[in-house]
Amino acid sequence: MPDAPDAPDLPHAPDLPEMPDVPGSRYPRADRLDLVEQMHGTDVADPYRWLESADDPRTQAWVGEQVALMAQERAAWTTRDGFAATMDRLLGAGTISPPYWRAQRRFITRRKPGEQFASLLVIEADGTERVLIDPMAIDPSGLTTLDSWQPSKEGDRLAYQLSVGGTEESEVHVMDVATGAALDGPIDRCRFSPIAWLPGGHAFYYVRRIDPQLLPESERNFHRRVYLHQVGTPTDADVLVFGAGMTMTNYYGVEVSRDGRWLQVSAAEGTEPRNDLWVADLSKSSPQRPAFTLVQGDVDAQTGLGFERDGRVYVSTDLGAPCGRLAVTTTDRLTSEHWVDLIPEDPDSVLDSYALLDGDDLPFDMLLVVRTRHGVGEMSLHRAEDGSLISPIRPPGAGTIAGPIERMDGGPVAWFVYTDHATVPCVYQFDARDYQRPDQGVSVYARPPGAVEVPRVHTRQVTYQSKDGTTVRMFIISPTSAPDRPRPAVLYGYGGFGVPLAPGYSAAILAWVEAGGVWAIANLRGGSEEGEQWHRDGMLGKKQNVFDDFHAAAEYLSAQGWTTPAQLGIYGGSNGGLLVGAALTQRPELFNAVVCVAPLLDMIRYVTSELGPTWTVEYGDPEDPEQFGWLHAYSPYHRVTEGSDYPATMIAVFDNDTRTDPMHGRKMCAALQHATSGTRPILLRTEGDVGHGARSLTKSVDESADTLAFLARWTGMQASSDG
Repeated sequence: MPDAPDAPDLPHAPDLPEMPDVPGSRYPRADRLDLVEQMHGTDVADPYRWLESADDPRTQAWVGEQVALMAQERAAWTTRDGFAATMDRLLGAGTISPPYWRAQRRFITRRKPGEQFASLLVIEADGTERVLIDPMAIDPSGLTTLDSWQPSKEGDRLAYQLSVGGTEESEVHVMDVATGAALDGPIDRCRFSPIAWLPGGHAFYYVRRIDPQLLPESERNFHRRVYLHQVGTPTDADVLVFGAGMTMTNYYGVEVSRDGRWLQVSAAEGTEPRNDLWVADLSKSSPQRPAFTLVQGDVDAQTGLGFERDGRVYVSTDLGAPCGRLAVTTTDRLTSEHWVDLIPEDPDSVLDSYALLDGDDLPFDMLLVVRTRHGVGEMSLHRAEDGSLISPIRPPGAGTIAGPIERMDGGPVAWFVYTDHATVPCVYQFDARDYQRPDQGVSVYARPPGAVEVPRVHTRQVTYQSKDGTTVRMFIISPTSAPDRPRPAVLYGYGGFGVPLAPGYSAAILAWVEAGGVWAIANLRGGSEEGEQWHRDGMLGKKQNVFDDFHAAAEYLSAQGWTTPAQLGIYGGSNGGLLVGAALTQRPELFNAVVCVAPLLDMIRYVTSELGPTWTVEYGDPEDPEQFGWLHAYSPYHRVTEGSDYPATMIAVFDNDTRTDPMHGRKMCAALQHATSGTRPILLRTEGDVGHGARSLTKSVDESADTLAFLARWTGMQASSDG
């Protein structure tokens, strides 16, 4: 996908529909407090502090009026039903996961066409399949989600986690796989908990917050610990094995090796891109009192260990290698001075994952390695002994590879999922015995249960220059291979926490492009598309780089003739909501519409609610004078300027969001409604019984249809939707 050519001589953008008058006097009354606090010698105004309380009658009345205002806007949309119908059609294939083997059993998830959620199934050795968990059977209201699941090593028991109403406050349950009988649970306070089974299926390690009654209100989301739980016994009998006395915002990972001998625990402060790592040999100490050895401590790197079937320890790490490397060592020499590289770092691609392939049918053990090069997946086959390349393996296309996953008991076969912007995710099988065949041993293993006709679209990856000269990449999905005229366009970004934006199937994107629009996805600094250094160049004191990259993407799209500022909308959620909030307040002239979903926007008080304290390692701590300076310089809520003509803006918040407090959206909406001098609307979209993450298919389509209809109205799609 080469860079775009110089912009052709294109006609001017078509006239947009006349924008209706939305004078400031029509906005709900929001009292402005004369509240100014001094922090580190700086006056910090917070006129809408009262909107932080969802239970305040003033807040509830104000939100009710915002709902009515949103209904007026929605009544003017002419494209919403069409977008909803198109997305329903494009989601008609359903979904299918790769197989997760335990002995002779396979576990998969599958969503059939029309179903609200994927169900978890088990497939027996004879091919008989049974549904183990159907969220809609558990809760026909559609408010209960299956957050995660983990079979025992033998495949006879299943630990799974459910939460209700989008809260993500998971409770652990245990069932007998053969009978479906409940064996244990619910165990509460298990949000984001890994499950690490011991052999035999009678006990597992897991992560649980301590009793909130023992903590002050501000700390009840934190203080996680690693416990050993015996199935069927009260949680009061659980054994605390790790985490006491450590940093309250730590997250813990826990794994038990395939053979049950090695217990591995990692700890990271909040979302920091590094971890400390301990290992215990359970053959020399009891599971209740594991004798831990520190493998990595106070080192600026992320490292994980794989105790593999060949007796060696595989080390996945970015220590000294921002794009990642795979090393090997032995169980008696676990610390970094003993690591020997198998797959060295490639500075132009990021090492994602590997699978060890073995068995009597292979001449030697092999590694199937997955990398991403500038966001696009690659595969290669290597000798496990020394890491030497056997052959590149052609993926199904220029897209994303998830996996590979091999059988726990080994073998020559692995499975992976492939998708791109125009391809429904499918499960593929790689058989190392056939790598020399024309198809290189790659074949379709499972397709989604339904079929869908995907519209013809064109995808290209382009490069552009950011403000400081850094080269940034962007995917453009459009009806044409090159810009033929300025079209209504959406620019999407994230730029944080090392999260990459890789090619993937999206009904919303395809619906927009099928209607004649352009969709662009910028791979901003703060993500990991170019490795860990790319992430770090967009965090903490370098966060402005992310916003500059985004602004430059908007400028590129207009300069190259894909769109114009009057036809461009920007869209982002969560950390991406912060991104578009910053863009809205820094460069409002670059676009005409903004959709800001579940955002952080008050970067001085983000640490006062929900999971905010776990993110100081990504953004900075406002209590620190230097870091306060970084945050205050871009905090969108504090950069709203009275008298500015702001773009049409829809801020979406969810009542049960336990990650980003809806107060951010409420306060920002009030500030923008007060400040804007223009007639383009500032709106708040609220939704109950959902949170930050998973939701039913219907609720997902409803939210996306609102987003696309709002963007269509304010980018002029109704005036230029003829493809």
